[in-house]
Amino acid sequence: MDFFRLRTLRELSRRETMAAVADALGISSSAVSQQIAQLEDEVGIALVERRGRGVMLTPAGQRLVLHADRIFGIVEEAKTDIAELQNIVAGDLRIAAQPSAASSFIPAAIRQLAIDHPHLDIVMTTMGPAEGVAALRAWQADIVVADDISFDPHTLEGTADTLFLCRDQLFVLLPAGHRLESESVIELAQLRDEHWALDVASGAYSMAIRQACRDIGFEPVINGFSDSFEVVFALVEAGCSISVMPGLALRDFGEGLTVKPLAPSTYRSIHAITRRGEVRNPKVAAVLDQLVKSAPRDLNRS
Repeated sequence: MDFFRLRTLRELSRRETMAAVADALGISSSAVSQQIAQLEDEVGIALVERRGRGVMLTPAGQRLVLHADRIFGIVEEAKTDIAELQNIVAGDLRIAAQPSAASSFIPAAIRQLAIDHPHLDIVMTTMGPAEGVAALRAWQADIVVADDISFDPHTLEGTADTLFLCRDQLFVLLPAGHRLESESVIELAQLRDEHWALDVASGAYSMAIRQACRDIGFEPVINGFSDSFEVVFALVEAGCSISVMPGLALRDFGEGLTVKPLAPSTYRSIHAITRRGEVRNPKVAAVLDQLVKSAPRDLNRS
């Protein structure tokens, strides 16, 4: 059986539409259909069936995907063993990082790695933690940088390794001249009557903030949703909204914003996630080591 066809079926089991698989693999939807049809010819049994606009795997398809997972795992383990023996930091490496990490310390890490290891080619893509972990499982990413608010690293036990990078404190963003501007710290309860703008690049993060408000007895009134820090900053700076954002996202906030620590002090942990055992691969180990060195040690703005 052809490896690429197996990978195509594996992607289809996770993404459920030919178009989504085509985007993930960088081929056309018709090519995806062709790969699946050829794989069905190879094994002599139907692997997928149409369901509305999407497709579902047949029992045979589901069984084959389980074998494909094992096959690709063994191949990656073999690659790691050979790379470890060669002890060469070279080749391609893909990082999937949530936007706040991708826009803060990871570029500095990539720049230093280019100096230290000129034969290592790194490609970074911004993704939410859940999407990044899906890419890791599909061998479309080698390292995922994610926080423990948006994704629980413990759900990966046995299948992945996690490395702590840094703690990131949460802050309240206020427009200049806001009634709470003189406060040294701000509690969520003090924001009960405000309009909120939330970063929804990670749906889990925005849901965690909303749930924290509900836990103390109020539903935040949201007048801005955006997957762009700049839009949230603009809404707050214009006096339309307030927000709660992590310190890593506040590198370039404007002078029209006031930033105050959230009380009680609230933190998230940033982790690097890799497939189980791949920390032995020299290129993965080199990147993890540099991420630890580049991650900020102190994000306290109080």
